[in-house]
Amino acid sequence: MEWIIILNICVGIFFTLCHSYQFFYLIYALFVSPKKYGATAQTNRYAVMISARNEEKVIGLLLQSIKANDYPSELVDVYVVADNCTDGTAQTARENGATVYERFNQKLIGKGYALNELYTFIADLRGTEYYSGFFVFDADNLLDKHYITEMDKCFSAGNRVLTSYRNSKNYGANWISAGYALWFLREAKYLNNPRSLLGTSCAISGTGFLIHRDILNAQNGWKHFLLTEDIEFSIDHVIQGEKIGYCHTAVLYDEQPATWKTAWRQRLRWSKGFLQVMRDYGGSLFKRSVRSFSAFDMLMTIAPAFLISLFCLSANLIALVYALICNTAFVSTIVSSLAYTVLSAYLLLFVVGLITGITEWKQIHCPTFRKILSFFTFPLFMMTYIPISVQALFVKVEWKPIEHNVAISMDELDAEQTESSEEPQTV
Repeated sequence: MEWIIILNICVGIFFTLCHSYQFFYLIYALFVSPKKYGATAQTNRYAVMISARNEEKVIGLLLQSIKANDYPSELVDVYVVADNCTDGTAQTARENGATVYERFNQKLIGKGYALNELYTFIADLRGTEYYSGFFVFDADNLLDKHYITEMDKCFSAGNRVLTSYRNSKNYGANWISAGYALWFLREAKYLNNPRSLLGTSCAISGTGFLIHRDILNAQNGWKHFLLTEDIEFSIDHVIQGEKIGYCHTAVLYDEQPATWKTAWRQRLRWSKGFLQVMRDYGGSLFKRSVRSFSAFDMLMTIAPAFLISLFCLSANLIALVYALICNTAFVSTIVSSLAYTVLSAYLLLFVVGLITGITEWKQIHCPTFRKILSFFTFPLFMMTYIPISVQALFVKVEWKPIEHNVAISMDELDAEQTESSEEPQTV
């Protein structure tokens, strides 16, 4: 039964070789300061695009945080597509100064379709050259008051697509919301930040990004309609040679799911969307990887590595059953090998979460105890992706809205952060 030990070692080596560059990213980001951009003349005119479906509870707070930004308000126009809404989303958005486009389409469902119709509405209203760039936010977001100013600095430096620092409104709700939040902090600090520093391409992630008008004009609007339209956009443009930049000083907050049912449904959609992107773009991305590290990085991002993990786990379980039936002498060896593999994965994820949590400590809005606890639960949260990804292989997944209930303003969020930062620091 030595073959099972050899298999586990080979899988470990394979994963290490494929993802070792991310360890370099981590070390590099620890010791190299993020890019700094100088002040601009603040002459760029921006359109803000928000896709909202039954977001009456939170959209007003987002619009207020946009209004409170220190970028000239006369250069920022906010547009909301109320997508198949049955509540007061449209009215709340209008009351807070947004131009609202109401969409009712039960056949073309998803954020991508909503964004495309909203872009067409804006182009018909203002023309395709009126705005320098287009921001994209989700209705549950909140913006730091310097967000647009900081993004403008990076945009004016020549970045045609930009993503930002993604923080969370409800990190401390429970281990589920903390798992999401810690991952997004890690993505910002230890993936997109070093990518930007090293001159490779970042990836946009759901919300909080800025696109130059020329890109949307060239593709006649938003043309990405898979279940994960954000990663589809990223992959498509990396294949075309576009580099997505990152602005670490532009801070956005969003709400994370805090129930198991909602988290499972959302991540099931993400997992299915990654498979769709791999199906549609994997071949082109692989060819591009030969001459582009950005393409290789994105390939590693969407590659279904869980299949190898599942194969390895299945092989270990089969070997264990065989040993229990035919040769109990090997049971302890197989159990030890399997336990070592699982423990190694847990410890690796724990270290990643711990480093992220320590370096981003002041950015996490929750009590000290919950911060520390989240480092231990983060690996468990990430491991639950395996059964979710397996289910994504076999079921049809449709886009469904995520309900948002954390109605908190930026002032209240800042007050929470002040309170937590005044606690005794135990890390």
